Amino acid sequence: MHYYTDVLKKYTVFSGRARRQEYWMFTLFNLIALIIVAIIDSVIGTYPLLYAIYALAVFLPGLAVGVRRLHDTGKSGWWLLISLIPLIGGIWLLVLMASEGHAQPNEYGPSPKAVHA
Repeated sequence: MHYYTDVLKKYTVFSGRARRQEYWMFTLFNLIALIIVAIIDSVIGTYPLLYAIYALAVFLPGLAVGVRRLHDTGKSGWWLLISLIPLIGGIWLLVLMASEGHAQPNEYGPSPKAVHA
């Protein structure tokens, strides 16, 4: 759970690097939270109000952790835009997000794996 809260604490931090674990755990917890909010929203009859508010609230932290994840692989955050290419772009971005980061420091900072080790 701390992966989720750590990303939220770095709400708009687009600099630095994020490990695969940080990115994917945030994505998992965010997906679970979105499903729970959607269910609650449907039960109380306000769908999609709460869902939209939650999605909007976590948009910037999700974008920031995505950029930091790309930095860990040595890519610019602008690579997120590759997902706009139908089918191939989303697959390529998935591959980038699942790729192991560089073990050595790069232009975006030291390896987060080395810092946590």
